[in-house]
Amino acid sequence: MQAGEVAVGMNVRYPRTGTTGKVVRIEQMDRDTFAELDTTHLLYRTDQLIAFEPKAEKEEKKGGGELEQVAKEREEARSIQSAWLSADELCDGGG
Repeated sequence: MQAGEVAVGMNVRYPRTGTTGKVVRIEQMDRDTFAELDTTHLLYRTDQLIAFEPKAEKEEKKGGGELEQVAKEREEARSIQSAWLSADELCDGGG
């Protein structure tokens, strides 16, 4: 991505740390161009940023969401817990 491709309001990711956010301002210092992200309020060199689509929007397009995934995982945990609670201790290994 070239410096001219980063714009205010754009969603970007800094791959070295995985930091993501929306560009709130662009600043030129010496020969480098930097973008401030709304999530950290830090400046990142624009040539190090890559554009991305936020995860929530991608999941909505797929028809699934994080809340549905969490609910599914909780239900699985409950069924495992239920199985352990209903098991008797007559078959305890050991010797």
